[in-house]
Amino acid sequence: MPARSTFAPIASPGAVATAFLTVKDAAEYLGLSPHTLYVWRHRRQGPPSFRMGPRGRVMYRLEALDAWVREQEWADSRSNAALNPLSAPRQERSLRLTGA
Repeated sequence: MPARSTFAPIASPGAVATAFLTVKDAAEYLGLSPHTLYVWRHRRQGPPSFRMGPRGRVMYRLEALDAWVREQEWADSRSNAALNPLSAPRQERSLRLTGA
């Protein structure tokens, strides 16, 4: 019976490559245009990105994109019942009496 290794297997180069996405690939993954991601980056909005390598290519981590999407879902009242105004307790209005 062969001995089992206690170390995790080394990730294949393809798996490492998909951990980082270019602007074009990130836009396709999110269903957006690359221009939208460039504008959001300029405005410091949208998913977190960084520059990689000697040419300074803008890259996105796949896990950061997934986390950003989850944050967007949580911030939307349609996905988060706590933010839905229809699930808030009903408040009674006070009656105004006008004197004539």
